[in-house]
Amino acid sequence: TRWAVPVGAVAIAGAVTAGVLISAAASASPELPAKTPAQLLAALAARTGPPPPLTGTVVESASLGIPQLPELGNQNSAVSLLAGSHTVRVWHAGPAHPRLAMPVTMNETDVIRNGRQVWLWQSNKNSVTKLTLPARAAKAQATPEPSQVPLTPQQAASQVLKAVGPSTRVSVQRTVTVAGQPAYQLVLSPKSSGSLIGRVSIAIDASNNVPLRVQVFARGGSSPAFQVGYTSISFVRPAAANFSFTPPAGAKVHAVTLPSAAERQQHSAAKQQAASQVQVIGKDWLSVAVFPASVLSEVTSGSTAGAAGQMAQSAVPGGQPGSGSGETAAILRTLIGAATPVHGAWGSGQLLHTSLLSMLITNNGHVLIGAVRPAVLENAAAQVK
Repeated sequence: TRWAVPVGAVAIAGAVTAGVLISAAASASPELPAKTPAQLLAALAARTGPPPPLTGTVVESASLGIPQLPELGNQNSAVSLLAGSHTVRVWHAGPAHPRLAMPVTMNETDVIRNGRQVWLWQSNKNSVTKLTLPARAAKAQATPEPSQVPLTPQQAASQVLKAVGPSTRVSVQRTVTVAGQPAYQLVLSPKSSGSLIGRVSIAIDASNNVPLRVQVFARGGSSPAFQVGYTSISFVRPAAANFSFTPPAGAKVHAVTLPSAAERQQHSAAKQQAASQVQVIGKDWLSVAVFPASVLSEVTSGSTAGAAGQMAQSAVPGGQPGSGSGETAAILRTLIGAATPVHGAWGSGQLLHTSLLSMLITNNGHVLIGAVRPAVLENAAAQVK
């Protein structure tokens, strides 16, 4: 299954419990055959398909030192997954048989695919959404992404690896044990001091070449500002019973019809039009996303959630404009309110600077976001057309 999260969206500090759990899942260095960075990168690139059958538990946390954020109503939303610590249970028997469960206090959301049948179960609403995939497309079509989506080490590693190139130093730091699995630790470090990211460590399972943990360190930081990793994992095929679902008694079942080809084409055109509003200055680790004044007005007024999602998703290397939510817009409005006045040859505006994210709002309404130092944003502001 494909999982996508606006990784560049912001997260609150204080996810200590998750950090302890992830660290506890890693222990002494195992004895493994030596491998070069090129060999590990090639192994990751070769795994283009789905992961092998597995069952595991993923914990993610973030600590970016940003202002206190508004209370999130949906604890399973994409935004909330980057606002504290979260645990996700994963079962994967193949592309047509994935399942994930996101438990929170007094609530759980499950996404289950069993061949052509896809179920979304939300316990707090006692609600079930059922989707039947067409027979011809069932094998080729990925499981539809729900509005509540987790972030796995595989997804995080995929985003980070998009920035690898001449601007990156790559090394093998050491071997580690993560969630009981011997692993190599690949380290990616931006060469430019303009990046707020100091290094990214990716623990790669020695036998299956599956990312087990991703840790992002701010420049000069000794502990991860963001991390996501397995605390337990077993590379065995889950039992078929894990993908069998019967709606609980009294649950409201909503049948969803797949959009027609014309509707999908219209949706794709709308996404392309939204993405065309975004100008990208720089590349790789120094990429800066520039949004027009119209997008800022939509975010601050709360009239359009999609604009907020575009801003959030474009804040990291490899990120692309995407959909958002009202909660994302509320968080971005909070950040805008915490910005401080700045000025330079490029003009004047307001700046918000955290350990891994900088946001500049110019006096003419453009919004610049990137995982870069403020000076990089100001240089980009001078190039905005």
